[in-house]
Amino acid sequence: MTVDQYLPVLGLIILGALFAAGSFVASGLLAPRKKATAAKVAPYECGIVADVEPPQRFPVRFFLVAMIFIIFDIEVVFLYPFAVVFRQLGAFGLVEILVFSVVVFASLVFLVSNGALTWGPVKRLTKGMPARSSDSTISRITADSASDQAA
Repeated sequence: MTVDQYLPVLGLIILGALFAAGSFVASGLLAPRKKATAAKVAPYECGIVADVEPPQRFPVRFFLVAMIFIIFDIEVVFLYPFAVVFRQLGAFGLVEILVFSVVVFASLVFLVSNGALTWGPVKRLTKGMPARSSDSTISRITADSASDQAA
């Protein structure tokens, strides 16, 4: 390998650094110099100026659902190329995609265990009736038939 093969890469690195530096210089020259007023930095949405702060922040579950979307989006991005060339990859490709799938599944289990798919208030079960047994069923039936006969 010669140095000539690396010249395009070096050129791209220099071009990227020049672009980044030029962006910072242009931002410094073109940015407004005066301090922003309170009306300028106030939140404004749908033509209504907010009188009070929102009562609560977004729930964490909102972000967990977004993470699930990103995880499966990344999975699809990697599975399509694998599906195209799976015959050429052989056993090595199969093992790699299985490891990848296990990692994706583990991340899904982690997110679900943290309540990513649980919406609304927590529902608690209350004890309504004692556990069913043959004795409780017989006593309930005899009590119902006794009340029917009395009526």
